[in-house]
Amino acid sequence: MIQIDQLVFDQQGLIPAIVQDASSKEVLTLAYMNKESLQKTLDTAETWFYSRSRQELWHKGATSGNTQKVNEIRYDCDQDALVVFVTPNGPACHTGARSCFSDALWTGEGETPEKTEKERFAVIEELEQLLKEREETRPEGSYTTYLFDEGVDKILKKVGEEASEIIIAAKNKDAQELTWESADFLYHWLVLLQEQKLPLDAVLERLADRHSGKKNV
Repeated sequence: MIQIDQLVFDQQGLIPAIVQDASSKEVLTLAYMNKESLQKTLDTAETWFYSRSRQELWHKGATSGNTQKVNEIRYDCDQDALVVFVTPNGPACHTGARSCFSDALWTGEGETPEKTEKERFAVIEELEQLLKEREETRPEGSYTTYLFDEGVDKILKKVGEEASEIIIAAKNKDAQELTWESADFLYHWLVLLQEQKLPLDAVLERLADRHSGKKNV
């Protein structure tokens, strides 16, 4: 392990920092750090960067609340670039997108563009963030607010009801009904996870652990 002074900063005193989700390994953003912001990142275990446009330090999430808990920082073989693995507390991009790298420039000549893994599951990530916001703000007239106000017993009842509806739809061989009921179940399940303060990532990590032993699946 090296010290900050041993890293190679450019003529402006900056070093690029690639920020990745520690769980999914998705690239969230590319930012820059100087020695001071890197030291603050180490001291607080949250990301601090240097804004080249404003020429000042900025603490990610200081205004939006979308902070990034730092799990690990690595440097490359030339010691002139960093990879910062984080647990994000909300979107990384100022547009509200989970990642700043949302659009594809090229998908391969002759290939039919398909949804990326991020695009496939974007709605779940967005819903997870929305449910967190709803629990905190409790906007009047919201069904989600109603569920959180009623508490875990009401939420569990809805999860059970939707699971039963899935069984009925499957027995009836009704694909459309099964689609609707599955969507309803996933929504109420995510509400339950939020009420229990259990991150979806924890469930996904457990699933990944089980999947790693494929021969037993």
